[in-house]
Amino acid sequence: MTKGTHTPVPKASGGALLGWSVVVVLMVIGMFVAYFTLNAGQVYVVSETESYTQYSSTNSIDEWLPKISGEAREAVSNGAEISGERVIATTEENKAFTSEVGEKAYTDAVSKQVQSRVEAGNPVDMVHLTGTATSVSWLPTDQEAKEGMTATGTVSSWEVTSSLPYNMPAADRPANATFSVSRTVGIWLAAIFTLAIMSFLCGDNPFYKTAEAILVGSSAGYAMAYAFYTGIVDQLLINLFPGLVREWTSPGLPWSYDWDWVYVIPGILAIMLVCRLLPKGGWIARWPLAFIIGATAGFRLTSHLESDFLLQIKGTITTLWAENANGQFDLWNSVGAIVILVGVLLCLIYFFFSMEHKGAVGKAARGGIFVLMVTFGAAFGLTVMGRITLLTERFDFLFKEWLHLM
Repeated sequence: MTKGTHTPVPKASGGALLGWSVVVVLMVIGMFVAYFTLNAGQVYVVSETESYTQYSSTNSIDEWLPKISGEAREAVSNGAEISGERVIATTEENKAFTSEVGEKAYTDAVSKQVQSRVEAGNPVDMVHLTGTATSVSWLPTDQEAKEGMTATGTVSSWEVTSSLPYNMPAADRPANATFSVSRTVGIWLAAIFTLAIMSFLCGDNPFYKTAEAILVGSSAGYAMAYAFYTGIVDQLLINLFPGLVREWTSPGLPWSYDWDWVYVIPGILAIMLVCRLLPKGGWIARWPLAFIIGATAGFRLTSHLESDFLLQIKGTITTLWAENANGQFDLWNSVGAIVILVGVLLCLIYFFFSMEHKGAVGKAARGGIFVLMVTFGAAFGLTVMGRITLLTERFDFLFKEWLHLM
């Protein structure tokens, strides 16, 4: 440390700057050569037009359905009218109702559904739907419509683009194949960022820092968007405002979804959590945060108790005399069961501190240390192999999809 208030940061020498400049120039030259000689990163695509036509079909309806069922909500949304209501509370009432209205208005499938709910002690509110219901469906334009379907005149068309294999010779490409600038730029950016990350092997440098910052920022943005749609939309809004979600993001949302007041509670907690951004109301966010931490701890406790404790006991308490399907002695399974039992006992002795680790207890404790070291080594090796797998995938991308050398 110097006597000043700040420690001076050593500046890069002229030789280091010259070295990095030479490396960058060589890399740029190499990329140009690879692009023009190996067609590196070039992507060709084939586009096909798909077209769907909208049809409407109007059907008369005369049916009894559970009031809360998705079929009843869909029929009412399509124009059917509710002309009567009925409550079925017992199996006798369900059988009598079948005989009263007939199997055509009260189908066997609906009757069985109501029967199962009544047997569980839940009365069912039934509604009689009459009138006509107009439904809308989409079919491929070249497909013949079914009887009773009328075209509305609305046609939706779009292009479906698929990439050709990178190693396909130019002579074998389809006549409508075109060069994709956007996908080629994407391949090149992925390759450049991969090399920038790997440049950390030569030491910390601006290329690595830039790629790292872009990776962290893009990952955070993707995680935020993914969490919004999977958490806020698919879990919260879909149960509070199913009609809005059906018109906004999920037109194929089943009609069985209905407003559920229980989800008002997480909605309020979510709004309270956003109060953390307020200049003077940040303390409000402590309450939902405490609830989230407590609930997460409870869920994780039960899962870890089962996976790390109960399953360990189950794997230890097993027969030491293993037999195969034919009833014959299985040597290797028996040896494995004995090794697991002995290893667990040795580890438990090592963590038993009420007795001094001397004599037989000390030797057993040292054996427990050996088992623990083997376990830690296997876990570390598994972690290293996972990282090596990621490395091989990046090399596979560089040599196959980018340089087209394999």
